[in-house]
Amino acid sequence: MPWSNLPDIEVCGKTGTAQNKGKDHSIFMGFAPMNKPKIAIAVYVENAGFGATWAVPIASVLMEKYLKGTLSPERMKTVDEISNTNLIQYGFKEY
Repeated sequence: MPWSNLPDIEVCGKTGTAQNKGKDHSIFMGFAPMNKPKIAIAVYVENAGFGATWAVPIASVLMEKYLKGTLSPERMKTVDEISNTNLIQYGFKEY
């Protein structure tokens, strides 16, 4: 999914991955629109892997809803995927 593709909105941001003893944490910080920002956001998802894996899709949902007042059908699919995933099972590791 081209995560930053919010229709008619240029999103600026940076993904990140914080290493951990268990699974890495997924991080994204960004703002939109690029020239006259109306929203800035930071998303940190523990034990979720790379920044683009979970933090970015979550941020895209929040940004679109805030800026447009609604979600596109594509973004609703993202909401369904996020809502139906259990990240807890992936975050625990024995040492």
